[in-house]
Amino acid sequence: MTSPTQLPALVAAGAARQAAVDMPPLDAWLFRHQSGGAICMTAAVLAWFEGSPPTLYELRARVRQRWSVHERLRLTAVETPAWPQWVPGPQWDPAHHVAAHDTSPAALETLAAQLLAHPLGPARPPWQLHLLPAEGGFALFLLSHHALLDGVSLVTLLRSLLDAPAAVPRPRSPGGAAHPVPSRLDRVRAVLDVLPRARPLPFHGPVDARRAVSWSRVPVSELSTARDALASGRASANAVFLAAAAGALRTAGLTGRVSRLPGVCAMVPVDVRDGSGPVVLGNHYATVRVPLPAGGGPRQRLASVDGFTRRAALKQRAQAQARLVASRPQRHGRFDALLGRYADSPLFSSLLCTSAASYAGQLTLGPARFTALAGLPPLSPGHPLAMSMLLHDETAVVTVVTDHGHRHLAARLPGLIREEIDALRG
Repeated sequence: MTSPTQLPALVAAGAARQAAVDMPPLDAWLFRHQSGGAICMTAAVLAWFEGSPPTLYELRARVRQRWSVHERLRLTAVETPAWPQWVPGPQWDPAHHVAAHDTSPAALETLAAQLLAHPLGPARPPWQLHLLPAEGGFALFLLSHHALLDGVSLVTLLRSLLDAPAAVPRPRSPGGAAHPVPSRLDRVRAVLDVLPRARPLPFHGPVDARRAVSWSRVPVSELSTARDALASGRASANAVFLAAAAGALRTAGLTGRVSRLPGVCAMVPVDVRDGSGPVVLGNHYATVRVPLPAGGGPRQRLASVDGFTRRAALKQRAQAQARLVASRPQRHGRFDALLGRYADSPLFSSLLCTSAASYAGQLTLGPARFTALAGLPPLSPGHPLAMSMLLHDETAVVTVVTDHGHRHLAARLPGLIREEIDALRG
């Protein structure tokens, strides 16, 4: 028989079960990688500030004030036999999610790597914010299980903490019109996008549980000059980053000297939000594979990448994929398991390369000025290397994340990417 003291807990548990909702397909895909062991699906952004840091009390108070409106940050994940679910909980306590560290600013890369590799437990909503020492000021490190938030969501949340000359729009909760039914052309593209197209590279293999992180800052003025390297027209910042990544892999001896099929392919996440309103939190992206040329010089590589990205219409292609994913029945079977193992293999993509730009303009946290932003993507099975480039105001930050067994690549590749960008400017 149930005792009176057990009734509140049972009522609360019943209410939670009633409020639980099935995860969208992309959330479920990322959740089932699990934040544990070697495959720790934690994504993060690191923001640098010049000036005096807030106290931990002040930071927690600001987080409570600015983020309490976001229902997404109250969700915890629950695995069920049929399909994983999101369960909304009570309002979170900043003391459980916001922490400060008293370490040397010189240890920032090491501490970021340690936090990125630390699995986020299932007892609370899987996100954290850390206040870290940094040269000339401090840094904020915002991380989340990728099933909860994508990179755009992380940047949006960080921005909403800051002060700007104009009001920063708040993200809204998911909702609105359903995805339209995919067309026949959309389905054809989806079939083509799961065919083997990538070359396994020497670093592919099991991913260990530790992480290594390294970054390099590039003035946006230099990046802008590199974008003008083509006689055919101004290249995108994303094309410069991808071409520079291709050149860095070649210089490091990771792509081979002889061109052969399949080639090196970068898996490039593309935001599929419609851009008509405030940014929606959650996972709203799809990936497009972009061939990374192994031969030629820096400008030839840029011309190849820029030409492909223009022809492929990355945004439209990604939106078509997102519609197909959202329209699939929410159940798992043998085909799903087989596809999951395949899509994680190096035959699907050689590495992850992601780039984005944040709010363009001056932002502050109290008296401190926001100066630069880095993205730290997770590592997926068989892929112990990922690269990113994030732009804010006058600075771009190129970041490389590897597992500990490939830490020599984390130390070397940001410099090689910078050299490729410099070569485009010459």
